[in-house]
Amino acid sequence: MRAVLTAALLLSGLSGVQAVPALAAPAQDPSGTWLTGDGRAKVRIDRCGPAGANICGKVVWLKSPTTEDGSPRTDIKNPDPKKRNRPALGLTLLDNLKPEESKFSGEIYNADEGKLYQVSLERESASELSVSGCLLKILCGSQTWTRVPDVNQQAANVAGETTAPVPAPKAAKAAPKPAAKTAVPTDH
Repeated sequence: MRAVLTAALLLSGLSGVQAVPALAAPAQDPSGTWLTGDGRAKVRIDRCGPAGANICGKVVWLKSPTTEDGSPRTDIKNPDPKKRNRPALGLTLLDNLKPEESKFSGEIYNADEGKLYQVSLERESASELSVSGCLLKILCGSQTWTRVPDVNQQAANVAGETTAPVPAPKAAKAAPKPAAKTAVPTDH
């Protein structure tokens, strides 16, 4: 067996040279706020986990934060009935994705379906993030998220977090009083 392996290495020109796999570039940090491909949500991604090596992401803005009846959107399709009243704003979608070669991999929660998908995130550029997901490694899709400025986060009082108080609106200046009407003589 060893003679066959040695012959194969000689024929391939690798005799006496150790093959070293090419090292992939380390995953670029995707921290920041990203607009989803469909434009319906903004997700804030931050470092988390042991020594900040992983990434986590939560919803910080929704294009339609309320339902038709005006109530805040919730995680209504969650398979766990106890979690269906969780607000959509502040909902964690990415939890402890781990660096893997040039991307971060783990699971993403799709609140529209109440399902978890395998996902990988990879920076395409400073302003674009490729998000690729699969269910059962068969049904796959991808979209590009776009970096946006950090938003004045709608997730105001998410459990365990506090926000700075919102200053009271400035009093509007009183409208100028209409000029006094002058009497116009009329003929009687």
